[in-house]
Amino acid sequence: MFGLDLSTVWFCLIAVLWIGYFTLEGFDFGVGMLLPVLARDDRERRVMINTIGPVWDGNEVWVLTAGGATFAAFPEWYATLFSGFYLPLLLILLALIVRGVAFEYRHQRPGATWAGWWDRVIIVGSFVPSLLWGIAFANIVHGVPIDADKEFTGNLWTLLNPYAILGGLVTLTLFLTHGAMFVALKTEGDIRHRARVFAVRVGLVAALLAVVFLAWTQAHTGDGGSAVLFVVAALALVTGLLMATRAREGWAFLGTFVAIACAVAGLFVALFPDVMPTTLADGVSLTTSNASATDYTLKVMTIVALIFTPLVLCYQAWTYWVFRRRIGVHHLPDADLEHGELRPKPATA
Repeated sequence: MFGLDLSTVWFCLIAVLWIGYFTLEGFDFGVGMLLPVLARDDRERRVMINTIGPVWDGNEVWVLTAGGATFAAFPEWYATLFSGFYLPLLLILLALIVRGVAFEYRHQRPGATWAGWWDRVIIVGSFVPSLLWGIAFANIVHGVPIDADKEFTGNLWTLLNPYAILGGLVTLTLFLTHGAMFVALKTEGDIRHRARVFAVRVGLVAALLAVVFLAWTQAHTGDGGSAVLFVVAALALVTGLLMATRAREGWAFLGTFVAIACAVAGLFVALFPDVMPTTLADGVSLTTSNASATDYTLKVMTIVALIFTPLVLCYQAWTYWVFRRRIGVHHLPDADLEHGELRPKPATA
């Protein structure tokens, strides 16, 4: 097993971690942003929050693991990325922190004003990462100014180029679509219908933006493998929207799930063997070879990953299975209607 190029193996594993993060955290970002759009009152907002209550914190584990794996497996990539993208990544981190606090604090006191302010925090805390993750990844794929010392020489405005902004709009609209599909899948009553209708509408916008972005990526740095994945992503998204029009929420959610997974996989295929290409003529692109850790480090990491990854996957799959049922306003006990509640009870979900 260790005869393989472990730097390539870990590039693939990091890609899998980001795929898991965007497909799972993507829908709960979408749910958070849609609180003022789909819910008509506080009860429906609580229902929406309850759909992601048992899983949102588990979904964030994927990005923590991806960051840690990048630090250990590709220290040069991690150093250049986090120094050059310091401000957007800091904003993402702050958004994730306050968003998590909002989920836990919203139901601690009764009152519409208290809940309303925390709802705003959830909305903003979901919007900021949805936009900035797309901008960050678009810059990674397209390339940034990196000099011969492997240091980022640009600034914030370097990152806000047309391609990157389009990438941010793609992740934003895809997560909105994905979140609406999840709400339609997990709820009952009028909110389910509203979520399904909204998913189709915003999904058409997401499809248009995604086609332009993926075609631009393919023309700039793509190959045959990325082209196949991009086509599958487009077909999956269109199929998901068609299933939503037929009230087949399970298939619709699967469509957006596959679309996001294939799109992210295609970006990593288009990026390989670079991990962070340079746009400077005399610069040095970071690759899986010149940015990786030592072989011994990669071997130890591989052993640890083989042991613990299946355990994490089994636990998270079990969590989704336990909280698989639809919920509605009538599932909220009287105490929850008065004071609010983040997590639904398995017996009534």
